[in-house]
Amino acid sequence: QVQLVESGGGLVQPGGSLRLSCAASGSIFSINAMDWYRQVPGKQLELVAAIRSGGSTGYGDSVKGRFTISRDNAKNTVYLQMNSLKPEDTAIYYCKAIHGGLEYWGQGTQVTVSS
Repeated sequence: QVQLVESGGGLVQPGGSLRLSCAASGSIFSINAMDWYRQVPGKQLELVAAIRSGGSTGYGDSVKGRFTISRDNAKNTVYLQMNSLKPEDTAIYYCKAIHGGLEYWGQGTQVTVSS
């Protein structure tokens, strides 16, 4: 069983930065994959960034070069550093873990980019 808690969302001006955190219960070292998704009401869930147990990362086209995913195994936490934020980045951001063939989701954290 894995429990995930996201934090770090909030209101930021265009061009600003935020860092989201996803704290996992238990050791994330054995978790195969951790991803960040986002969703705007009325739109499909969008994969933002992914990190695998070996350290490889991947990003959605809309955030490449602006967002960075990282993990700290000692703190059981995955981060999403978001720079050069745009109004279209406004969404609820969710953390997902894949472990033992099962998916686990956090409750989400709201990110609003507006002047």
